[in-house]
Amino acid sequence: MKYVVLLSDGMAGEPLAQLDGKTTMEAAAKPVMDELARDGLVGLANTVPAGMSPGSDVANLGVCGYDPKVYYTGRSPLEALSIGADLKEEDLSLRMNLVTLSSEEAAYADKRILDHSAGEISDEEAKELVSAVSAAFTRPGYIFYPGTSYRHLLVTKKREIGQLTPPHDILEKVIGDYLPADAILGDMMAKSYEILKDHPINAARREKSLNEANSLWFWGAGTKPLLTSFTEKTGKKGAMISAVDLLKGIAIGAGMETIEVEGANGGLHTNYEGKAAAAAKTLLEDGNDFVYIHVEAPDEMGHQGLIKEKVEAIENVDRRVLAPLLKELRASGEAFRIMILPDHPTPIALRTHTAAAVPFLLYDSEKPEKGPASFSEKSAKETGHVVKKGYTLIDYLLK
Repeated sequence: MKYVVLLSDGMAGEPLAQLDGKTTMEAAAKPVMDELARDGLVGLANTVPAGMSPGSDVANLGVCGYDPKVYYTGRSPLEALSIGADLKEEDLSLRMNLVTLSSEEAAYADKRILDHSAGEISDEEAKELVSAVSAAFTRPGYIFYPGTSYRHLLVTKKREIGQLTPPHDILEKVIGDYLPADAILGDMMAKSYEILKDHPINAARREKSLNEANSLWFWGAGTKPLLTSFTEKTGKKGAMISAVDLLKGIAIGAGMETIEVEGANGGLHTNYEGKAAAAAKTLLEDGNDFVYIHVEAPDEMGHQGLIKEKVEAIENVDRRVLAPLLKELRASGEAFRIMILPDHPTPIALRTHTAAAVPFLLYDSEKPEKGPASFSEKSAKETGHVVKKGYTLIDYLLK
């Protein structure tokens, strides 16, 4: 038996007037998901425990089978594992976004956050900007680590720094009320604007009418995580396919293989087919029992408030990841189970995550069930199946 989790990040949402009262999941043409729903178990799962923030870190830990209440120590430390940062017990790791701030206000605190991803800036551009900031901030005990696209890290010594706000939670808002209480971090962010606003990379982006990466933004602080081995926990040998450092970090912490796919970038125009091919290969040729395929695009489009593009991203997951993977699995003759779900909703109107229960679909090639006609938030709710503890979903898949 082979096992697959297809995680379509942020896929769920809320009804939209622009889609005649449908959600983006309902509006998307996803014939393969709907086919599996008709022969599968469909329901709702609470992937975010009560009292915890509905981040991809918390939710994906749970979907991987790790109770966030037990294992979660912050988002940034999981990303640190992915990029090879050598965290010590006394270290504090912080997520460092490159963001787009409005430029017309004179004072830094009066600016508004326009884009948490700086237009999904390329890895090459981002590394040059992080290098410029790192060279300017030579304060001992602060180490900068370039990551992927807009996602980077700062590692310092453990201390109380107060609350840090995720930038995607305050889009279009004035940043003054959300700046760090920690004076050093706040000073770094303000000075980063002066360093980055006229950098040649941003000058070139302005000429192309692209969002500038004109400031740092710190959030997601945490300490070194300790995850139980996935193989010891489940008896299965697993692999992770994702363009996002967070997911790679979870896999590394859990002792799973991480598979790099050329052209996979976490955006709308990622290498969907490459992810499907890599998943089929790791299951059918390389001896892994389990693969977790993470696709970031629906979440990114939700954060940007782009309805058409979020629908397109969901359709891409169905047509360009799920369809070719199913074709390979069925042709192999291997029995398989596949679970499809978002980690959390990212409603277009809110442009950030919510903690609402998410729809999930579980299909077993050997034991088809009688399911609903389609896969959506509404059809999942109507089944009456509810998994209250999202971290137990893995048991439904594997057992």
